[in-house]
Amino acid sequence: MDVTALRALQAPLKDRYREAPDAAVVTLRARGELDDQHIACKVETGRALALAGLHPATGGSGAELCSGDMLLEALVACAGVTLKAVATALEIELKKGTVRAEGDLDFRGTLGVAKDAPVGFKAIRLFFDVETDAPQDKLDTLLKLTERYCVVFQTLNVKPELSAALVRA
Repeated sequence: MDVTALRALQAPLKDRYREAPDAAVVTLRARGELDDQHIACKVETGRALALAGLHPATGGSGAELCSGDMLLEALVACAGVTLKAVATALEIELKKGTVRAEGDLDFRGTLGVAKDAPVGFKAIRLFFDVETDAPQDKLDTLLKLTERYCVVFQTLNVKPELSAALVRA
């Protein structure tokens, strides 16, 4: 897709959202079902069921997906798509590229071993390795706008309002 096609695709959406801001608000959903035999959760991905379980550092077998890995995978996916869209809009040719994310966890927190150990990622790093002839100033803009418009990056960067409820079935 080139910049003209991208703009043609997004222009009517942008116009609609300017005229009716509420039309831009979409609720995304995810659903999972508890596994009755194992400490696991079957997550519907839209393509297949993904079985998430305990990470080996917390006693898991490693056969199931780790939700921490899934979070990083969601970040990589969103950041990669955003980078491509922004590069297209800025007419930056990316010949090749990879997106990597890594995060540091102290499993003492989630296992309740040390009250001073955080539950969750202490740090997450996102890397873009790109092959391009674009000048550095354009690449700096590409990174800045990718960070700005990546939904998952911004969700992690600016804590959303969270709530949880336990409902009897």
